[in-house]
Amino acid sequence: MQIGGPTGAFIVVVYAIIHEHGYDGLMIATLMAGLILLLAGFLRAGRLIRHVPEPVIEGFTLGIAVVIAVSQLKDLAGMTGPTLPADFLPKLEGLWAMRQSINPASAVLGVSAIAAILILRRLAPRIPWLVLVVVLASFATALGFAPAETVSARYGALPTTLPMPSLPKVSADLLVALLPSALTIAFLAGIESLLSAIVADRMIGSAHRSNAELIAQGTANIASPLFGGLPATGAIARTATNVNAGGRTPVAGIVHALAVLLVMLMAAPLAGALVLPALAALLIVTAWTMSEPQRWRDRLRLPKADLALLLGTAALTVLVDLTLAIAVGTIIGLVLRLSRGEIEAPRWHTPIRWGGKGDD
Repeated sequence: MQIGGPTGAFIVVVYAIIHEHGYDGLMIATLMAGLILLLAGFLRAGRLIRHVPEPVIEGFTLGIAVVIAVSQLKDLAGMTGPTLPADFLPKLEGLWAMRQSINPASAVLGVSAIAAILILRRLAPRIPWLVLVVVLASFATALGFAPAETVSARYGALPTTLPMPSLPKVSADLLVALLPSALTIAFLAGIESLLSAIVADRMIGSAHRSNAELIAQGTANIASPLFGGLPATGAIARTATNVNAGGRTPVAGIVHALAVLLVMLMAAPLAGALVLPALAALLIVTAWTMSEPQRWRDRLRLPKADLALLLGTAALTVLVDLTLAIAVGTIIGLVLRLSRGEIEAPRWHTPIRWGGKGDD
């Protein structure tokens, strides 16, 4: 059920590699990262994810939900201005600075889409309202009832063909220089993919195969740069959206990839006509669902140290970055566990089914 692709966690790394080594350097680093992930999967390193404490997983998920929601506010309200920075606090400053540019029509469309998704999902949970509401909102815009910016208006015409696969020029010096970046990409891709799988497990009460995930992500990161693609991982927002829409097996990921390919080849103009406020509404609803608001009563009953760990991990995820949040949270969590005399890693996974009437 995992949906893969580029994510925000790679932004800083990708920018730094391209700035210093060009796009060929990014391709080489991504290829190296893919090989590292394959090796990690074959060495069964995926099982180490069970040592990440549950409060860290919950805090990470909560933090990612906040980041996703805030990143969509500009499109939801139809604001115009410079590209927002990746860091959270500067992003808030940027949003505040462009508050005068709010487009009332876009804001009404976006908020209405959020309300429609939440209400209709309660009334008829088996219908994929996430997709239908976006399509209906885009159709209304095309007919002139709700003027809003579309994907193609913002980003231009979408490509309609795949590039031919190619290999970058490689040298021993370049491989050595790019090794730290490759390790960073591999770590981010591996940990985010495994955490995304855990989030999906919590949503439907399933159990993923961590080593298979690493091998799959390694294969993806070897193939992606051959076609000019970016580093890829299991994307939490897309995976959660997929699960909310009914995806339950790896077939959903295959269908997602084929659908993206077919849309590019046959329906790129139609995809370009989707309106940004409705797409932002979809992601904000997904972020709300990811945050599991119905669990706050249980969270507040956690031991104070565990609650502090959860909130601290969420804060680091939002204010600093994903990698540091997981590393610091895991170290503190392991120290807490050992101080309690808990030697064995707990089976913390507690299936939580999303999508019921109390889960919105």
